[in-house]
Amino acid sequence: MNNLINWLETRTGFKAIMHEALYERVPGGARWRYVWGSTLVFTFALQVITGFMLWSAYSPSTRTAWESVYYIQHEMYLGHIIRGLHHYAAQAMVVLMAIHLVQVIIDGAYKAPREMNFWLGIVLMQIVLGLSLTGYLLPWDQKGYYATQVTTNIMSATPVVGRDVQVLAQGGSAYGHLTLTRFFAMHAGILPALLVGFLALHIYVFRRHGLTVHDPKHAPDTTFWPDQVLKDSVACLAVLAVVLLLAVFRGAEMSAPADPAVNFSAARPEWYFLFLFRFLRFHAVESLGLTFGAIVVPGIIMGIITVMPITAKVLGNTGHTLNKLFIWSLGAGIVVLTAMAFYEDAHDAGHQAALTEAHRDGERAIELASGPDMIPVEGAVSLLRNDPYTQGPRLFAQHCFSCHRYNGHNGRGVLVTEAGKDKDAASVVAAPTAADLGKFGSREWMSAVVTDYSGHFAWMKNSAWFREAQAKSAAGETVDYIDPDSSEMADWTGGNEESLKSPENADNVKALIEFLASEAAHAGTTYDPVLVEKGRDLALNGSWAGALNGTSCAGCHETIGQPFPAQPDDTGAGSYPTMAKYASTAWLKDFIRHPDAARHYGAKNEMVVYSPQKLSDKDLDLLVRWLTRDYVPTNVPDYADQTDVLKAALAREK
Repeated sequence: MNNLINWLETRTGFKAIMHEALYERVPGGARWRYVWGSTLVFTFALQVITGFMLWSAYSPSTRTAWESVYYIQHEMYLGHIIRGLHHYAAQAMVVLMAIHLVQVIIDGAYKAPREMNFWLGIVLMQIVLGLSLTGYLLPWDQKGYYATQVTTNIMSATPVVGRDVQVLAQGGSAYGHLTLTRFFAMHAGILPALLVGFLALHIYVFRRHGLTVHDPKHAPDTTFWPDQVLKDSVACLAVLAVVLLLAVFRGAEMSAPADPAVNFSAARPEWYFLFLFRFLRFHAVESLGLTFGAIVVPGIIMGIITVMPITAKVLGNTGHTLNKLFIWSLGAGIVVLTAMAFYEDAHDAGHQAALTEAHRDGERAIELASGPDMIPVEGAVSLLRNDPYTQGPRLFAQHCFSCHRYNGHNGRGVLVTEAGKDKDAASVVAAPTAADLGKFGSREWMSAVVTDYSGHFAWMKNSAWFREAQAKSAAGETVDYIDPDSSEMADWTGGNEESLKSPENADNVKALIEFLASEAAHAGTTYDPVLVEKGRDLALNGSWAGALNGTSCAGCHETIGQPFPAQPDDTGAGSYPTMAKYASTAWLKDFIRHPDAARHYGAKNEMVVYSPQKLSDKDLDLLVRWLTRDYVPTNVPDYADQTDVLKAALAREK
């Protein structure tokens, strides 16, 4: 070993280099407060190592970025750990940088002759923040896509050159492929190169002036090796442990593929930028404009920090005290604004619903990409665009929620509200004016139709057309309209309620419900063939027990039990709606396209006609397949059922 060391020494002179590096004088002895600079360098080294690993599998294009990150996260060996380390180390770097800045200012390590090193540190801070911003976009998911759009819009608010800076960063006036490639070039090439260069200068100037200590008489002087090296190593190990634990047990989030057609209202910057996000939402700041809040104020703050060495030189101890007071006040303000942002988001029902949808979409995209069909050639964005489980709720919220509800909400997990009765009154929960479609075509739906027709369709009585028709009827006019309380079906279920609930017909009711549900034939549902045949006999022949005997569905609905025709017409249609494959995909598509046809109540039906111009064939297919549960099976939780919440809210409002 000595021969090897001597051989290296004669050729490289490494002993002198190591002595210079390790035996730096530490006035006042080794202390834990000096570890922050070393942990920053360590974290950056961790970022470089994991960054190269990620780079080896990443493909920077709008059609392959999300796909390659999915591969890293779910296919590559230990890829989720590597990505998690990179993700959380980036956040740790921002935190450590803030602590290091505060420590430098408190210890006065920015004072002459160390001004240059302080300014180099500020440049390094800007580069680190730039790395955070540019890395956010690279997964090309919804979260990064929309958050980075906000960032580029802020760039445009820069006085004079704002628009040019935005175009330069985006790669043109449009936000897309060139934006991604430019951000990747900055994140993986330009900014790391600048960071390495300025870090080398920073360390060089630091070694030139030595360590600045707050109280040099704290303990006897020592050297960097071994005491301070030990403390730095323990601190670096602690940082690594925290980051690794987060990577293993929490992992880096991966939201749905970026889709400009979807309004991603859940977008937020990373938590360490939330203070600025919240600051910009103050009414006074909004009234002064984006330039003031996002450019002028941060510029003034950075200007004050930059001139701190001059302030301390001109004003002496008073200047240093003012600098410390400013940095503590700034830190407190950042903490308060960040806490406000978290608190307000946590109590914002709309934002929480958007977050739920975002998590749902992200999990569903990963689930579909992991399925047997994997990611199609046209890219991962098509996974959700062609998925009824994803698009159905959005189409329902766009076209249906004004009358219907889906398990009490608008299809996307949000209770529907309307303005209060008084001008200044708070919004109230809006009552539905049509049936809740959450369990459409299921056994529960069929059971409610058969045993509680009036209650099942009672929401219709909240509609304006129902109240108007009821008023005209009360005034003596002849009005033909659907009345859940006064119809043949309501009379049948209401008049036979005792017999329907009797023990002698319990099995018959169960069989009829099974038959009706089997006619809907919703995907993923199996039916008892024995019960189905028994129910068919009841529906066609009325083989009931007791008072119900002889009453059949076919007595009114002549088409019950028949296939839904490929080209339905109204030949022979009476006043009763068709029951041919009632609630099936074919029936529901026809109902939505032609609700005013004689086979669907005709003029009685108040539902809007959805022509192909209003609802495309593709969207109709997605909506109906969602309602009939015809989609790739999923383990992703659906939106919570809010039927009881809706009923309770309406009861309070009464």
